[in-house]
Amino acid sequence: MNNHVSSKPSTMKLKQTINPILLYFIHFIISLYTILTYIPFYFLSASRQGKSNQIKAKPVDSNPESAYRSVNSLHGLASVLYPGCDTLDKVFAYAKNKFKDKRLLGTREILNEEDEVQPNGKIFKKVILGCYNWLSYEDVFIRAFNFGNGLQMLGQKPKTNIAIFCETRAEWMIAAQACFMYNFQLVTLYATLGGPAIVHGLNETEVTNIITSKELLQTKLKDIVSLVPRLRHVITVDGKPPSWSEFPKGVIVHTMAAVEALGAKASVENQPQSKPTPLDIAVIMYTSGSTGLPKGVMISHSNIIAGITGMAERIPGLGEEDVYVGYLPLAHVLELSAELVCLSHGCCIGYSSPQTLADQSSKIKKGSKGDTSVLRPTLMAAVPEIMDRIYKNVMNKVNGMSSFQRNLFILAYNYKMEQISKGNSTPLCDRFVFWKVRSLIGGNIRLLLCGGAPLSATTQRFMNICFCCPVGQGYGLTESSGAGTITEVWDYNTGRVGAPLVCCEIKLKNWEEGGYFNTDKPHPRGEILVGGQNVTMGYYKNEAKTKTDFFEDENGQRWFCTGDIGEFDPDGCLKIIDRKKDLVKLQAGEYVSLGKVEAALKNLPLIDNICAYANSYHSYVIGFVVPNQKELTELARKKGLKGTWEELCNSCEMENEVLKVLSEAAISASLEKFEIPVKIRLSPEPWTPETGLVTDAFKLKRKELKTHYQADIERMYGRK
Repeated sequence: MNNHVSSKPSTMKLKQTINPILLYFIHFIISLYTILTYIPFYFLSASRQGKSNQIKAKPVDSNPESAYRSVNSLHGLASVLYPGCDTLDKVFAYAKNKFKDKRLLGTREILNEEDEVQPNGKIFKKVILGCYNWLSYEDVFIRAFNFGNGLQMLGQKPKTNIAIFCETRAEWMIAAQACFMYNFQLVTLYATLGGPAIVHGLNETEVTNIITSKELLQTKLKDIVSLVPRLRHVITVDGKPPSWSEFPKGVIVHTMAAVEALGAKASVENQPQSKPTPLDIAVIMYTSGSTGLPKGVMISHSNIIAGITGMAERIPGLGEEDVYVGYLPLAHVLELSAELVCLSHGCCIGYSSPQTLADQSSKIKKGSKGDTSVLRPTLMAAVPEIMDRIYKNVMNKVNGMSSFQRNLFILAYNYKMEQISKGNSTPLCDRFVFWKVRSLIGGNIRLLLCGGAPLSATTQRFMNICFCCPVGQGYGLTESSGAGTITEVWDYNTGRVGAPLVCCEIKLKNWEEGGYFNTDKPHPRGEILVGGQNVTMGYYKNEAKTKTDFFEDENGQRWFCTGDIGEFDPDGCLKIIDRKKDLVKLQAGEYVSLGKVEAALKNLPLIDNICAYANSYHSYVIGFVVPNQKELTELARKKGLKGTWEELCNSCEMENEVLKVLSEAAISASLEKFEIPVKIRLSPEPWTPETGLVTDAFKLKRKELKTHYQADIERMYGRK
């Protein structure tokens, strides 16, 4: 049941409409250019093509159940970044001493804020931002030390929990480093979690202190503080909010600056009471809860250090010249790991947000600069949802070009795709055709890393071509400290997530029900198990789930059972091909991978998001679709259908028209007949983390989606 979609260049080329005679002439010019530039690039491209074909990971022995390891760690897994630095406070102290006065954390100054009325009457807040203001390694170290000391003065004890519920910003990282120094166990919660999930996390971890922002205190925490009886101190990172009479007695609000001042005034002898050990808990990270209430994953100092050691090894030339843009949630293991990798290698981190990232972002006032234009980062992490949006936006703009411009872009795109597949560079195309797209994220990116969910081969190849840099895919989970696999920068293959990192090993376990076996030919397949020092300690106060998902082997090494289905290519690279929870058996006995159906359809211009649904009581698949407003409106116009956005989405005729488009795309993607959705529901509202229907990484929350669309499910299956 392999759902891998072919990623050959020929299957991903854009279609051009141009006069055949002119096309022959253009191809002649391209051929001439290729011949002239062949010799200068021959040695470079041969080197990269050779590397791409190298074996990247091998099984430890010939047993089908044997673990695969990176060829760089066959004789032993890496676990320490720098000698003697076995806890996170030591790693930061090492970096501070080495990069003392170098810039570390940057934040843009807000010059002006104003309300802008949209054509539909809604009011959007727009900002004009200035330059980045920077804190050096030394500055951050002093602030973290003082903040930790201040928390200690407020009664925070070593090895006890303290929560952070805050947007991604410099103060988040300062607070985290303070906790690592003073051996406080940092409980991380997504800023977009709903009230019940926040209350669950705070009460389960029995926190007395929480670090947050003014906005989140006013919009989220204010209404639930009375449900967290142990809470005593609330620390706001950005100034004190107005006090409320309904605030419970015994809860005191402090500013971060005041707590730092308290720590700075305290006796110099008031050092951390208890230095952390490698096995002490550093973070209790609450997952985004795609299958119910979020679970707290206990991550030790040694787990995180092993993970970032493995990740750093896959980024060549990582160092003081690199600039990273931090905008994903720091409560997500991908962002926290990426920033700790940068911090430990002398890079600087400039903070941003999805609303201010680019010049065209929603909060940036027209005519002013987005964060990447000012920061010009060299490194960036992203989730597939963001990359898919960029892909669709650029392609919509290409389709809106004049015929000449569009065909020029397509010719350059297809030419570059051919050259990349051969390992060649295309400097002229990069300079004259793709520079404008590249400038969307600053124009200086040398490596773009995608994680959090599978990235489609089409989007990955598009990003390779238009952003003129390697686009690496990574595979990791909160339970593996974010570490698992990352593709090599010189590997331009698509549809796979790379070889195991040097800190861990991966084996495939048979899953008979799904028909996946590690003895399958030509590729071994099965459930992915990750083993190594990066594998975490388990779930907080959930021994039963810990015993189900984690185990120790005869050598004392911890393993995590991911529930994802993978297969290994001959060169040792992993592909994610299915997920156990996404596999549904239909009434007639056929198995449908819901993730496979969604992956085949989600890149259609007409589709902003899609969730496939099926159950064993029925013989066909249905779907919930968030259509693209511009594309659906245009389709309605062509079909002579009129109405408001809600009326179009609720129209049976519109559902049928969209279904025709989906069916054609499904057939083109070689889906089986029983995998193609037979009925759909169009949703006028987008799915965002705030709606509770997707996680912060924009993974579908299937249980919540099923509940939300229960009436539609019954209608589509004929019960109403």
